[in-house]
Amino acid sequence: MTEPNWVAETRAAYDTVAVDYARLLPEVVEGPLDRGMLTAFAEQVGPGRPVLEVGCGTGRITAHLRDLGLDVAGFDLSPGMVEVARRAYPELRFEVGSMTALALPDAGLAGLVAWYSIIHLPPELLPEVFAEFHRVLAPGGYLLLAVKAGDQRIRLEQAYGHTVSFDVYRLPPDRLATQLTEAGLTVHATLVREAEGPERGPQAFLLATRSDGRAER
Repeated sequence: MTEPNWVAETRAAYDTVAVDYARLLPEVVEGPLDRGMLTAFAEQVGPGRPVLEVGCGTGRITAHLRDLGLDVAGFDLSPGMVEVARRAYPELRFEVGSMTALALPDAGLAGLVAWYSIIHLPPELLPEVFAEFHRVLAPGGYLLLAVKAGDQRIRLEQAYGHTVSFDVYRLPPDRLATQLTEAGLTVHATLVREAEGPERGPQAFLLATRSDGRAER
């Protein structure tokens, strides 16, 4: 089966920048509102329950979620990113994988985080991916999304000091909320904030749960 071009481009780009990405973003650099959403997610999920970060990159957010008390693992499309994550956080579990086909059992997760990782998917694939998120979450399980807000495709040719070629999508929070609802998830909170520091536009965060029932505590 031929691999979609966007998958190959995204993987190649992040393999290329992995080491310098970790050097330039060595720890959680998010502002207080972003960290607040991560903290709210962790408190809602509760300690010791299985959580996955999809598109974990170099593992910095995975490690932050661990520090918030979660039993968390990460996976990423890029083997280069996973290698960096494993070196930086050898106590955590990181695997290579794709969010378009999660190799996970049904209803096995209490929480799932996609922190700026769905922004590389062609938007027409998002309903399929959200259906996968619903499938792997336990009833009442929590989902946290972070995205660049807007409605625009951006072609990147330079990133983290390297020549690359891949797409980033700014995504409308209202459309995401509708798509999550259609996938069987209930959106409980949406936060949109203006750009900070080097950011070039607003950022959005959505907190949702799988609607059919409540997670067991």
